[in-house]
Amino acid sequence: MKRLDGKTILIAGSGGIGAGLAQRCAAEGANVVLGDIDIAGVEAVAAGIRTDGGSIVATRLDGAEESSVGEAVALAVSTFGGLDGLHVNFASLSGNSEDGLLDMTMDEIDASLRVNLRGYVLCTRAALPPMIQRGGGSIVYTSSGSAYVAEPVRVAYAMAKSGGHALMRHVASRYGVDGIRANSIAPGVIVHDRFPAEIRAAMEEMTIEATFVKSRVGRPEDIAAAGAYLLSDDAGYVTGQVISVDGGRTVRA
Repeated sequence: MKRLDGKTILIAGSGGIGAGLAQRCAAEGANVVLGDIDIAGVEAVAAGIRTDGGSIVATRLDGAEESSVGEAVALAVSTFGGLDGLHVNFASLSGNSEDGLLDMTMDEIDASLRVNLRGYVLCTRAALPPMIQRGGGSIVYTSSGSAYVAEPVRVAYAMAKSGGHALMRHVASRYGVDGIRANSIAPGVIVHDRFPAEIRAAMEEMTIEATFVKSRVGRPEDIAAAGAYLLSDDAGYVTGQVISVDGGRTVRA
């Protein structure tokens, strides 16, 4: 399928999931701009996509820096003539993942919110004007089940993801009149090759025990499939939603 044929998509944040997003969007015909602070990793992903015939530009993008985000958006517009979609995918898990609120320093909390919430705001503010000028488009945010499942740890991360849902719904309701759709994907545990083998095996065992899908664990391709759908015109009547891709780990009305 070429559901994204001719569209220009900025993917902010690479890694395991981001690489899958870029590969799927390019395979669906999009012109992709892939950005991450790990420029070597981004260039490696881009090289593979070009080998497969895809259209992609790699760039360094620090999602927590306003100037860096603006430069990535400007690159998409100058290279491909406009911007049709944005998938904000980066995250920071700074600090000890086992700490509670009283165990964390304010510097750790601020660092998490700076990337995981403020960074999403910066990307949205930069991308909206060229998308509105283009006549509309789709913004997708990578969220987490932490946004709505009570957890005794990672409080700053969970707070940021909950705030991200509020941001998404604001964009969907405020800028729908401008042709903008906004949705979030909440992945479950997604296993990919960047994890060491022993950690990956433990994650797979834990995930299969906790989910309804028992035949396998989640992979970057699962998030990429949902992302490509939400960025495409096939999802033209879908906005303001959080879609969980987690094998049934969370069940919500």
